[in-house]
Amino acid sequence: MEYKISDLVSEINKISEGLPQINIMEVCGTHTMAIGKNSLRQILPASINLISGPGCPVCVTPASDIDNIIELSEDHKNYIFSFGDMLKVPGSKNSLYEKRSEGANIKICYSPTDALEFAANNPQINVIFIAIGFETTAPLTAVLVKRAFQNNNRNFFIYNTHKLVPPAIEFLLDSESENNIHAFLCPGHVCAVIGSKPFDLIAENYQKPCVISGFSPENILESILMILKQIEGKKALAQIQYSWVVKQDGNQNALKYIYEVFEACSSSWRGIGLINGSGLVLKNEFKDFDAKKWFAIKDRNVPEPKLCSCGDILQGKKKPFDCVLFGKKCTPDKPVGPCMVSSEGTCAAYFRYEIHKTNKL
Repeated sequence: MEYKISDLVSEINKISEGLPQINIMEVCGTHTMAIGKNSLRQILPASINLISGPGCPVCVTPASDIDNIIELSEDHKNYIFSFGDMLKVPGSKNSLYEKRSEGANIKICYSPTDALEFAANNPQINVIFIAIGFETTAPLTAVLVKRAFQNNNRNFFIYNTHKLVPPAIEFLLDSESENNIHAFLCPGHVCAVIGSKPFDLIAENYQKPCVISGFSPENILESILMILKQIEGKKALAQIQYSWVVKQDGNQNALKYIYEVFEACSSSWRGIGLINGSGLVLKNEFKDFDAKKWFAIKDRNVPEPKLCSCGDILQGKKKPFDCVLFGKKCTPDKPVGPCMVSSEGTCAAYFRYEIHKTNKL
């Protein structure tokens, strides 16, 4: 059934009249951008508070990983392949973009297969692909590693930063957080791979309504309405609004690839800390493709920039306007924290779409 925006807003207004303030966290950077671009905060009743969570993989990549990759790039025998969003993420001193301008072999790739092909055609150099993303991109990384293994590409490596979304949501709910989350707008792309079952457990165990949403303004508003109806009916379910893409069991073929090559591990999220079971590590059979192990990279502790609130923003404790750096010392041209860097970062979305709507700054 197709809904008009005006009809959805009318229904949301009607049902929210009898409810207290509802804090809904969206756990997807694409949703964050869509909400800002389509002025959804401005057309919703004041009692509906949309807060952004750790839904941007670039934003939650620790600064220590950036520093490690920069260190690898300093060896002229190493070629780094990365998606564009990663280049401007600040490490402790500089970024991959700055190292690239200094002559380091850092290449932007639009398809990860570019890195594997480059490695096959240049066996005398080391090719390191920065494997980033949630469950959405992990299957493709797994396919690349399997191909490299089958083709005996011994000069191809991944610097793995893949992360898993459901454990991060559970972490937020288990922690003594100030965000007071009542419900979740769940990531459609991630759930296209993992299905709705992981969110069934979250809804049941924590009694938090979860709705897996598509990305148009109509999709998001319908998902919010579905959440409100659950709250009104005192229910907590994992429902699928994005039903033409997401199935309960997900994409079994994609999951098969992931867990043939990877296994779950603890992982550090920038500004948040270590979250058990929230990462992926290559299985022993494929360990020779792990850049961290092959190049004997040591763990390092890199503090976050002073006064940067990205950690609290990623956990929904603050909004970008609450950060003293936002829009002043921290802008898309000169980002201080990772949330201002990525095209799906919360601060980038607020800077692009929200400032002129709220008369802030």
